[in-house]
Amino acid sequence: MATSERPQPTPNWSTNTKLIVGLTIVAIVAATIIYFRNIIGPLLLAIILAYLLHPIASYLSRATKLNWRMSVNIVYLVVLILLAGFFTWSGYTITQQFQSLIRVVQNFIEITLPNLATQLSETTYFIGPFPIDFSQFDLQYLSEQVLNILQPILGQMATIISTFAASAAVTMGWLLFILVISYFLLAEGGQVPVELFKFEIPGYDHEIRRLAGELRNIWNAFLRGQLFIFGLAVVLNLILLSILGLRISLGIAILAGLSKFVPYLGPFIVLVIAGVVSFFQAYNVFGLQAWQFTLLVLVSWIILDQTFDNILTPRILGRTLNLHPAAILVVALIAFNLIGIVGLILAAPTLATVKLLVRYTIRKMFDLDPWHDTAEAQPPMESPWSTISKYLRNWWQSLLMWVRSLSNKKTQP
Repeated sequence: MATSERPQPTPNWSTNTKLIVGLTIVAIVAATIIYFRNIIGPLLLAIILAYLLHPIASYLSRATKLNWRMSVNIVYLVVLILLAGFFTWSGYTITQQFQSLIRVVQNFIEITLPNLATQLSETTYFIGPFPIDFSQFDLQYLSEQVLNILQPILGQMATIISTFAASAAVTMGWLLFILVISYFLLAEGGQVPVELFKFEIPGYDHEIRRLAGELRNIWNAFLRGQLFIFGLAVVLNLILLSILGLRISLGIAILAGLSKFVPYLGPFIVLVIAGVVSFFQAYNVFGLQAWQFTLLVLVSWIILDQTFDNILTPRILGRTLNLHPAAILVVALIAFNLIGIVGLILAAPTLATVKLLVRYTIRKMFDLDPWHDTAEAQPPMESPWSTISKYLRNWWQSLLMWVRSLSNKKTQP
């Protein structure tokens, strides 16, 4: 009887072979990303959508005892109904608002700004006994430079909005792509969140789990924090600007929400646009002069924006991302040029992810413990709803205690 021979173990790869294979894989991945960069944005959105909908599908499966696939089907059916209702109600309105906003800004830059520069150059102004003569400055040249810088940006924005409005089939096609990819990711990923993206490297189980925990904190802070802040900023800005009677309030409110992803530059752009729109608005509900109404709008918007930055955002996000705003600004501008609006939105968590991976890689290259000066991985952050509800609950309890203390003082003889 012939005995089967045991297969001989294959030889291990040499260091040079591993280096060549690794560099080849990196080159292939980089070339693929560059060549298919137009699909990166929608693909990232599909992954984010699957991640956001995972807790909802998991809760539905536990509460109704339905199997996982049926729960995911119900969740996506509701999402389709909500999207259809949203686009039916506001799709054309949002596009029209942005088109009107771009026309107002273009008229200001192309017509009003050169005229204003000419007028300032020909007029001497007095503040008390001190004259201010702008003729010594070449304001006309300065306005032309501003026009040369901003005109291409406005032209690109107008093209994007026109394409979005005219190419509904293309827009719906990308939306369908995002929904389909996210559906299969969620349906096949299973009920445990880590099953969505799971891989193993022998000997590195602990470090992979630690990295996964750190990355989970970063992206939870963004997905369940920053996106919540964006939505809340849009709603509160829309309410404020509608009360003030500012036209194109929906478009400016959406820009104010997007400004939360671009430190410094984003709020400044919104402030300038709000000032231009309010100053050239023909009528306001308060009967104020143009400069008075503009001042009212700007002061009100600054108060709301500072409330977000100093009260709401720290309580929701904490210091999970721990990034300098200037670094986020630079990365946001680069990412916007590479993959568009999706890159702008994902700049902060992407930078935090790169920072974590670079630090880990450098310490491993020098044979150092990558976690020696960091605490143990923190548990995933709470959702913004939980954070705000706890804050409101504590505030309400403090208010009740204060009222009770007042009533006790009154009852005492």
